[in-house]
Amino acid sequence: MNKQLISQKNADVTQLALKKTLDIICGKWRLYIIYQLGTESRRYGELRRMIPEVSEKVLIQELKALVSLGVIEKRSFNEVPPRVEYSLTVKGHKVLPTLLKLTSIGETFLEP
Repeated sequence: MNKQLISQKNADVTQLALKKTLDIICGKWRLYIIYQLGTESRRYGELRRMIPEVSEKVLIQELKALVSLGVIEKRSFNEVPPRVEYSLTVKGHKVLPTLLKLTSIGETFLEP
């Protein structure tokens, strides 16, 4: 293969990776949800209390989107009343360190 073809393939892979990254992090509440799940499973009601600013409809939509993207998993228990828990997948856990690093941007702008 010539260098130009290899370079184009690398650019295509990088562009696909960027698109996938934006699919995951775009959305006002997605990173907040990922942060709140952190290292433990949470029930829907817990997430609602932890992120009171998000509407019920939007939270449900964002949870479904993150499940379909493979960032979080939804686990249903065969109980009465029904119980559902959300947690980060192995891939979702890889987002967390970068998310925590991003908080330094906010800290910089909080300073007087």
